[in-house]
Amino acid sequence: MTSQVEPQVKPHNVKEIVALLTEQFPLCFSQSGEAKPLKIGIFQDLVERLKDNPLFSKTQLRQALRVYTSSWRYLDAVKAGVARIDLEGVAGDLVDEQQAEHAAKTLVESKAKAAEVRKAKALEHKARQQQLKAQADASQPASTDVAKTDKPAYKKNAPRTAAKPAKSSTLKENRPAKSATPVVAEKALQAVTTVDLVVGAKVLIKLGQNPMPATIVEVVKQDVVVQLASGMVVKTHSGSLYQA
Repeated sequence: MTSQVEPQVKPHNVKEIVALLTEQFPLCFSQSGEAKPLKIGIFQDLVERLKDNPLFSKTQLRQALRVYTSSWRYLDAVKAGVARIDLEGVAGDLVDEQQAEHAAKTLVESKAKAAEVRKAKALEHKARQQQLKAQADASQPASTDVAKTDKPAYKKNAPRTAAKPAKSSTLKENRPAKSATPVVAEKALQAVTTVDLVVGAKVLIKLGQNPMPATIVEVVKQDVVVQLASGMVVKTHSGSLYQA
């Protein structure tokens, strides 16, 4: 009987998981209003508190934390000097300057990507409207073109047309060459050793072009779970980690 009811109440997506976490820990998580920075290592606290709850898995909790800590509302709350909280809402360590700077940078990049998506959708909509208009114009009666054929043919001014490419070419020749973008040399990274792979150790994880500071929160054989300065939890391979 229990096995038949359980799938009906089990969360099906990340939003539902975040909603359940908000119900379970209202002093820690929220879905509206001002968010609060979460304690470093809160993932382990969640796993321990919910280990007997069949509604949650480690993967679901990790995904929910990643979505929650990457939201604009949360990133905006991660400011230097603000206290991080645990599952009961108890204040702990303060957000430092490096963590606040990383959160602010992530917020700017996230908003920029969202703006690009909106712009692309707007251009796509505009192109679709132009296509529909062209199709509508093509379906107009042919009689509308009869009057146009009675008009004298327009003779293009050949000298003026020919002069345009020369003018454009002259402008291009006089235009100063763009300076090459300076390349900043990346500091040599040293891979972590098995001795470094301990919970609480500070490491660097390379996501994209630049390495980011992180804290090891779980080690399972060659897999390592780290938490970024913004609070985001990432599962990676030990080979992707470097000494801080």
